[in-house]
Amino acid sequence: MSHTVPLPATGYLRLPQIIGDRKTGIPAVIPISKSTWWAGVKSGRYPQPVRTLGVRITAWRVEDIRALIEQAGK
Repeated sequence: MSHTVPLPATGYLRLPQIIGDRKTGIPAVIPISKSTWWAGVKSGRYPQPVRTLGVRITAWRVEDIRALIEQAGK
């Protein structure tokens, strides 16, 4: 998983910011499908989301996504 999309130093990312969204032109940091991502979250391969931001908000910490990218690069 190599990425060319700049990530913020800290904060949160929503799912389209991670896996991309062709309709809105958001490039993928990790180019996989939504179902593959959620299966990976369930199995523990991908980080768990943070759901304390709001009732209907699911996001991931940028630090967790950076760690995932670094781990895949090894």
